[in-house]
Amino acid sequence: MEREMEMKQSKFKRICVFCGSSPGKKSSYREAAIELGRELVSRNIDLVYGGGSIGLMGLISQAVFDGGRHVIGVIPKTLMPREITGETVGEVKAVSDMHQRKAEMARQSDAFIALPGGYGTLEELLEVITWAQLGIHDKPVGLLNVDGYYNSLLSFIDKAVEEGFVSPNARHILVSAPTARDLVKSMEEYEPQHERVASKVCWETEESAKYEISR
Repeated sequence: MEREMEMKQSKFKRICVFCGSSPGKKSSYREAAIELGRELVSRNIDLVYGGGSIGLMGLISQAVFDGGRHVIGVIPKTLMPREITGETVGEVKAVSDMHQRKAEMARQSDAFIALPGGYGTLEELLEVITWAQLGIHDKPVGLLNVDGYYNSLLSFIDKAVEEGFVSPNARHILVSAPTARDLVKSMEEYEPQHERVASKVCWETEESAKYEISR
């Protein structure tokens, strides 16, 4: 009964997940991607992600698709040969560059979650945190800290707060938890602690395509 109530009360229709195009060395990373996919399905939440069919990208998209939820993959045309092997699942949106990819993923989503990943995952995560800090959006940002993978990042952010480069309110933008269920539950309860300084922002690409990302 409690599980059913959680499903009905979910305020998210779609969550954007940033994650690696590699599976990582630990089986726990792969298991976490599948667990997060199933958690989204259990809450009737659709997936927005980077469009790849390999690594953690492939695992979470397949889990959500197999669970009957909609999957939207956004991928630059130039990365298709590298990040897509075999058949893709769900809806694939091909865009011209990385700027369009991130803006479209943000526009489509009600919240963001980062699984373990590399440079690309970290860059996407920090950008949506920065957008929240600037008041461009007030969507929750979550970090699935599998086996302490992101402990050093969280320590860095705490150090930045201590040294006066990040405000305590901005520190609360990032919600972290070790399991998918705990993370999504915490994100459901998230309340922004910063002021909106920009009510509407458009991200322009080199081709002047504009995507609104504010809520």
